Amino acid sequence: MTDTLLPAAPQPLEKEGNCYFRKGCNPLAQTGRSKLQNQRAALNQQILKAMRMRTGAENLLKAATNQKVREQVRLELSFLNSDLQMLKEELEGLNISVGVYQNTEEAFTIPLIPLGLKETKDVDFSVALKDFILEHYSEDSYLYEDEIADLMDLRQACRTPSRNEAGVELLMSYFMQLGFVESRFFPPTRQMGILFTWYDSLTGVPVSQQNLLLEKASILFNIGALYTQIGTRCNRQTEAGLESTVDAFQRAAGVLNYLKETFTHTPSYDMSPAMLSVLVKMMLAQAQESTFEKVCLTGLQNEFFLLVKVAQEAAKVGEVYRQLHTAMNQEPVKENIPYSWASLACVKAHHYEALAHYFTATLLIDHQLKPGEDEDHQEKCLSQLYSHMPEGLTPLATLKNVHQRQLLGKSHLCQAVTHHEESMREASLCKKLRNIDVLQEVLSAAHERSQLKYTQLREDDDLLNLTDAPDIVSKTEREVEIIVPQFSKVTVTDFFQKLGPLSVFSANKRWTAPRSIHFTAEEGDLGFTLRGNSPVQVHFLDPYCSAAAAGTKEGDYIVSIQDVDCKWLTLSEVMKMLKSFGQDDIEMKVVSLLDATSTMHSKCATYSVGMQKTYSMICLGIDVDDKTDKTKKVSKKLSFLSWGTNKNRQKSASTLCLPSVGVTMPPVKKKLSSPFSLLNTDSSLY
Repeated sequence: MTDTLLPAAPQPLEKEGNCYFRKGCNPLAQTGRSKLQNQRAALNQQILKAMRMRTGAENLLKAATNQKVREQVRLELSFLNSDLQMLKEELEGLNISVGVYQNTEEAFTIPLIPLGLKETKDVDFSVALKDFILEHYSEDSYLYEDEIADLMDLRQACRTPSRNEAGVELLMSYFMQLGFVESRFFPPTRQMGILFTWYDSLTGVPVSQQNLLLEKASILFNIGALYTQIGTRCNRQTEAGLESTVDAFQRAAGVLNYLKETFTHTPSYDMSPAMLSVLVKMMLAQAQESTFEKVCLTGLQNEFFLLVKVAQEAAKVGEVYRQLHTAMNQEPVKENIPYSWASLACVKAHHYEALAHYFTATLLIDHQLKPGEDEDHQEKCLSQLYSHMPEGLTPLATLKNVHQRQLLGKSHLCQAVTHHEESMREASLCKKLRNIDVLQEVLSAAHERSQLKYTQLREDDDLLNLTDAPDIVSKTEREVEIIVPQFSKVTVTDFFQKLGPLSVFSANKRWTAPRSIHFTAEEGDLGFTLRGNSPVQVHFLDPYCSAAAAGTKEGDYIVSIQDVDCKWLTLSEVMKMLKSFGQDDIEMKVVSLLDATSTMHSKCATYSVGMQKTYSMICLGIDVDDKTDKTKKVSKKLSFLSWGTNKNRQKSASTLCLPSVGVTMPPVKKKLSSPFSLLNTDSSLY
């Protein structure tokens, strides 16, 4: 089911290394998981269409005054709401299709819940990035067509990652590449006009935003989701497979927790802080469940101390699933969490609590304290098994009294049967869980085992003599914990490193267009010294040298010498190159860093169908007083009167970066002459 099928005629496909697709991706893989993901994408489109129609009908209902029209619209709305509910139930069915993600080996284990990958629409970076390269970096944008194509290919590959470490590495490399792209092309003072659309993995609701943060957050979510799919795929019949399962779910919890702490205002239901907190709990609960399975893997010997350990391990799993079920039923996640997930959490809570009581009953009934055995050790274990002993009983007296042990053991068996029956009842109430055969088989087998053991010991007066079994203290030898994602282990090369070192050549800084400087070294003296390292700056400039006469200024960055790019050269390499020309004419291109531009808090309007309009403010962390001072300083330096005297000096600058004209006109009346002008109006993005 998980084998990859390559195309019969791969000639049109471009080879990369020894495979036809980027490592960690194969969009032609015909697997159950890929088919399920394709169904998810088709459902997302149907949900989007239904929600658009419902929105139109609601608007018509508000605007209509004719009573007959309003009745027809209400009838249409009822049909649309019914269709939408059916589509969402179908999506929930995909979310609980756990059998597709499980290991193909025959296993008598309860299935684990994976997360589905978020779907997205195609994004075209080419126009916006080319314009920005020409405008901001004053370079020929056609020189970067290959780099832009690589970025778009990488994004496309991330839509179909393989379910292994190569797929995780692919997603991580794109996430880190987005960090370079954000620094290169996304200034905090304006929008780039690139619309990112991602579909909620739980509800199918699309979210669109002109903000790279949505792209980064969605990729992080898919990394966590991919880890869950890797965890469910591991073979849980081997110790190595269970160890891999625990590790994968801990890493999934780490990625989702990192997403929750880093991106706090994502406008998608599945990435809201409350929902992510629940998902983290679910991943850790499944990791704890796998830890319990590892303890029981080699088979349980009917030995007192081992049974105490297993009972407490089972109680720990039941406890974390009980906490998870409680969290799933809290607002605001209650309405969006799949009902089948909450039901399965409740089923597992009862199931593992029943196992804890069964193992406790076994150690009490099947084992008797014999002369010569370590009474103190058994007494200590039994006292630590309960938070408090039943009234009138003590640990040592219970161990020595066979009748008391049997009564207490049968009480635990009754409690185990009750929990098993409750788990089976909860599973029968959910249509999706009723269709999972292996779940029904595991629950039935565990119930029959407890029922059989109690039937063998049942007496007529049990209803009168048996007391309520005390709660078992949960304890584990291995507490699962979050594993923080380690992005540093993935080596990524900036696609756009030709633009220069990111510390200088970034979207946050502005500089003049490259100026050509023609000068000669007089008697071996350049007339200036250099400082810095990649890129190199002009320092201590002699005002009477030929370089100064040609327009060089102190602080200029040297970007090229004789058409050789110097942005990544070290100081010694640049100096060696300059001195190699001797008395010959030298052509050097330099740029000057401009003063800080006036900043504006960019308000990013996000519209999600069926959601309340959300405004995500990009916090620039700039003091208001400093901003006012800088604005006044720039206005004074580049006023209308003084700019005319400096036009010769500014003539070589890019026409897309002309200085502003004082404060003679309010900014709200300023005419936007470029699609890259600052956005100072709220706009709803669909």
